[in-house]
Amino acid sequence: MRWSADGNSYASVEQGEVVQTDVQTKRKTMLLPKSKLQSSGTSQPLTIADFAFSADSANVLIFTNTARVWRQNTRGDYYLVNRASGQPRQLGKGRPSQSLMFAKLSPDGRSVAYVSERNLFVEDVASGQIRQLTTDGTRKRINGTFDWVYEEEFGCRDGFRWSPNSKQIAYWQVDATKIRDYLMLNTTDSAYSHVVPVEYPKVGENPSPTRIGLVNVASAATTWLPISGDPQQNYLPRMAWFPDGSSLIIQQLNRKQNECKLLVYNVANKSVSPIYTETSKAWISAKTDPMNWEWVSGGKSFVWMSEKDGWQHLYQLSADGKKETLLTPGDYDVASVTQINEVASQIYFIASPKTTNQRYLYRTSLDGKGKAERVTPEGLAGTHSYVVSPNGRLAQHTFTNYQTPPATEWVSLPEHKAVGDAMKVSSVAKPNVSFFNLTTEEGITLDGWMAKPVDFDSTKKYPIVFFVYGEPANCTVNDVFTVGSNRLFAGDMAKAGYLYVALDNRGTPNLKGANWRKSIYRNIGRINIKDQAMGAKKLFSQHSYIDTSRVAVWGWSGGGSTTLHLLFQYPDIYKTGIAIAAVGNQLFYDNIYQERYMGLPQENREDFVAGSPVTYAKNLKGNLLFIHGTGDDNVHYDNAEVLINELVKYNKQFQVMPYPNRTHGIFEGPGTTEHLRTLYTNYLLKNCPPGPR
Repeated sequence: MRWSADGNSYASVEQGEVVQTDVQTKRKTMLLPKSKLQSSGTSQPLTIADFAFSADSANVLIFTNTARVWRQNTRGDYYLVNRASGQPRQLGKGRPSQSLMFAKLSPDGRSVAYVSERNLFVEDVASGQIRQLTTDGTRKRINGTFDWVYEEEFGCRDGFRWSPNSKQIAYWQVDATKIRDYLMLNTTDSAYSHVVPVEYPKVGENPSPTRIGLVNVASAATTWLPISGDPQQNYLPRMAWFPDGSSLIIQQLNRKQNECKLLVYNVANKSVSPIYTETSKAWISAKTDPMNWEWVSGGKSFVWMSEKDGWQHLYQLSADGKKETLLTPGDYDVASVTQINEVASQIYFIASPKTTNQRYLYRTSLDGKGKAERVTPEGLAGTHSYVVSPNGRLAQHTFTNYQTPPATEWVSLPEHKAVGDAMKVSSVAKPNVSFFNLTTEEGITLDGWMAKPVDFDSTKKYPIVFFVYGEPANCTVNDVFTVGSNRLFAGDMAKAGYLYVALDNRGTPNLKGANWRKSIYRNIGRINIKDQAMGAKKLFSQHSYIDTSRVAVWGWSGGGSTTLHLLFQYPDIYKTGIAIAAVGNQLFYDNIYQERYMGLPQENREDFVAGSPVTYAKNLKGNLLFIHGTGDDNVHYDNAEVLINELVKYNKQFQVMPYPNRTHGIFEGPGTTEHLRTLYTNYLLKNCPPGPR
């Protein structure tokens, strides 16, 4: 969806064509028909994966024929379509097919910049002339985009920014030449195996040195920003232009990610000045939005999010860092910024001060003198999200909760009245699903949900299955429609006769304050595991209908690691576990994630050892199904094999399923998803039999 300049309509792809829709009247206008999407030599129109208009709307940039890079389809072909003349022209003539990334029209609409094979190019819109701006790009010297770990852990993909005057481009260069490759082995696609290398800095290894350059579009000359600090011990995850183009602002995090600096580079005098510094005993996150900077007052100040007072709040910082205004005071967390409306001097944001597993739209004044006001009407309890128009007057509003599939409507702001047809909420009765909280014997209050079996009889005993994650990257108890369902179970768990439960432990990213979230620092694999186990024990003591001889647990990725820990550390509680794509040894995972939450192994290696499932594998008593893709470039297959070796060492019997060449999501290849669901379901039915007793 692309908003019009006035914010009253939007463009989107409908049946392969770009159509503009007026939000108020619902009138549709054809902007780009299929007849103008036929490239030469083919009768089929281009399939639009994404599109962007030039500022004057004369040209449309089309992204098509996409290919996956790590997790997302960020590589492909780009075409430029002149709306008046018609025929699309492919960009990057002479470049390999599917090699272009992140093509962007310049602000003046005269040029397009893009990355191809780790180098930056610019192409003239009128003539098609191509100028190569960098020439040193290789597999491990990366210009204008990022290596695996920056993408995975910082959300960095698009690695260059046009200057407002269209004369310069600021870009990242990642030097991964000294980063060792993890060698994945493809043994199925040919008679002889071949190696698939991934530059991957394991925990304890120095990060890839990263720097930011400013390249002149006309001369292709790059000026490197003189940023202080060892580039191998600091990260540069965020960067943006000031609106007037006079300067760049950069976020710098030290390697431990417990010190954040905001730096300003003055283009005229080529100097870098720190304007803001924040420190933490645990960690400080990179700015949430990798692409945009929330400027206000024409670049004289910006909105910044920080947890420094114990809650995640919004502040307005002056561009020189000398003035700071708290915008959202109170004992609650802001989840995210939705929109800044300078005309009304209002900022819209998502929060939920009373019920932390739900989300609502709030607003407050930009001067810091107002009080947060809930915009989402009372009555629809659950999770709300908004896409707000540039003028702040209209929003696409989506609502869901545990018994409501996502429903959408258009509303006017700030009154939140439906524009056109009101939202049609179609609830699905889930009388068996309920939210709860419990307090463990250590005084820790955990949120959770439970889905009871169909025809539940409290006088009988039922098996219980715990769905877990447990690490700082995700929650399991948010009030959304998927609550109570299990996509890997081939059937209906409630009809089969299972109790299905999730708990969120300390360290998960709930809106419960920084102390809750950061208590897991240097304690992954311990504090989260203990909370889960103590939560299970408390649940057992509260409900006599739980059959403690039939207790299963499962999870994926961090949830797979949590599953292993629970089976190994609390074998008297958990009898069956299904762990998918789990980190078996924290020392085998990447440095940005693991060092952020655990510190440096050179300083506290004992915490990494004590937090790794392999340390406790010898304690296995129950049933374990261990599932991993051999082509997982995220959690490498060595995690599986080191754990297998440890289980073998102690004669622990278990079942393992390696999926050849599948990545972290284990979905590639015909039949994979069905096979995984069948495997999961059969193992659960056999080892944790369903139904009342």
